[in-house]
Amino acid sequence: MIQDIFPHRIFNEYRAKAQAEAQDLVICVHNDAMMVGGSPGEMEFPKRKNFSDDLVCHYLFSLDEERIFLANRDGIDPLPGFCYMTLKEIRQKMKTPLAYMYVAYTAWHLAAWYRDSRFCGRCGHSTRHSAKERAMVCPQCGNTIYPRMVPAVIVGVTNGDEILMTKYANRDTPFYALVAGFTEIGETLEECVAREVMEETGLRVKNIRYYKSQPWGNVQDILMGFYCDLDGDPTIRMDSTELKEAVWVKREDIQGQLDDWSLTHHMMMTFKEGQEPRYTRSR
Repeated sequence: MIQDIFPHRIFNEYRAKAQAEAQDLVICVHNDAMMVGGSPGEMEFPKRKNFSDDLVCHYLFSLDEERIFLANRDGIDPLPGFCYMTLKEIRQKMKTPLAYMYVAYTAWHLAAWYRDSRFCGRCGHSTRHSAKERAMVCPQCGNTIYPRMVPAVIVGVTNGDEILMTKYANRDTPFYALVAGFTEIGETLEECVAREVMEETGLRVKNIRYYKSQPWGNVQDILMGFYCDLDGDPTIRMDSTELKEAVWVKREDIQGQLDDWSLTHHMMMTFKEGQEPRYTRSR
């Protein structure tokens, strides 16, 4: 998965006093895109030395010893050899090494949060960067805004040697995925699993068990993977507003996605290999 970058490591503790130096990387965003350069497999982010001295940057995190900063304004003109690309375009066209792909997703998550936190949701006043922690602070009412992660689940529903695979409605992706959805306020993750499966496919499930998580996504989410067993009737009653296809697929017939970077792909292939976690009843 994208976050599996060992021996590299992201250090995401906040350094409020960090100042960008010539070789530090700078993330520039415009609308839903990020400035990148280089060729497929050798993607680059611009460096601080490539910009004018008056550009203000805020520290994001580090990849090993490489520091990453965020430009404080949107829509900076692309540098020679660089252009703005969405995360989807970066993933599909640049074929960048995992560590830089993880940098792109993590930086985008923080950039989107900073963009959406420029004004206080309590009083509407402009916010400021905290001098001591990663937070935006309202000088008018004292409201402190911290980064948010949106909890969501991805579900491998199994029935013996079959797994439930889906395709989302209103999307042009050719490959299959798994049932997924966002957790509601006041809802446990396990309750979310059961609800999303029922809403999208009309199936009941049991023996819900946690597998792994994925701390990146286009919508600032943390995706938590679960396997569970079919409980009763296997007849699918699909919600066509959410899905355009939902089918039971045998292990040997599973086809993965275009790359092995997502938790969705990992869970499907783990089931194909018979390595999914089993439910064990406690004595």
